[in-house]
Amino acid sequence: MFSNLPSGKRLILGSGSPRRKELLQGLGFTFDLRVRETDESYSEDLREGAITEAICIQKAAVLLPDLQPDEVVLTADTLVWLNGEMLAKPADGAEAERMLRQLSGKTHRVCTSFCIASREKQVVVTDVAAVSFSELSENDIKKYVTLFKPFDKAGAYGIQEFIGYIAIEKLEGSFYTVMGLPTHLVYKHLQDF
Repeated sequence: MFSNLPSGKRLILGSGSPRRKELLQGLGFTFDLRVRETDESYSEDLREGAITEAICIQKAAVLLPDLQPDEVVLTADTLVWLNGEMLAKPADGAEAERMLRQLSGKTHRVCTSFCIASREKQVVVTDVAAVSFSELSENDIKKYVTLFKPFDKAGAYGIQEFIGYIAIEKLEGSFYTVMGLPTHLVYKHLQDF
């Protein structure tokens, strides 16, 4: 494990996502968790990556006032897009099932943006992956939503869970971008920051 960033600064993960925590640990960094309530509203003019970029910048902005001079914060946001419609986190089981029916047999886009910020500077990066689903049965949709309760996941699914195992026929882009953090880009930008 790295004791800190190459710059000597301490890393703060500004996310409550257990997946992002797991992925950042997998990169070998030590870090502290710091999450604040964030207004995730955005201009209606924004689309796809511009939305995730705006939200991860807002997540970082609420942490910056308390950031120490030797700290760097990492925040991220992920959204799913199907035929121009955004599929964010489902509010309940019925909405999760509806989203999975929409994704069934189609290709959708997953946009994940991350922000690395200190008191002095900020870097924002977006990565996009295309995910093709096979046809899902009603039984599999209901079983997945009941057992996995994907209410904290954009598009109502986790690529690393049952639906990912049975539905993904093709993936163009990074598996980890779909999971919620494009690790190859995060690692590079943390090294360079």
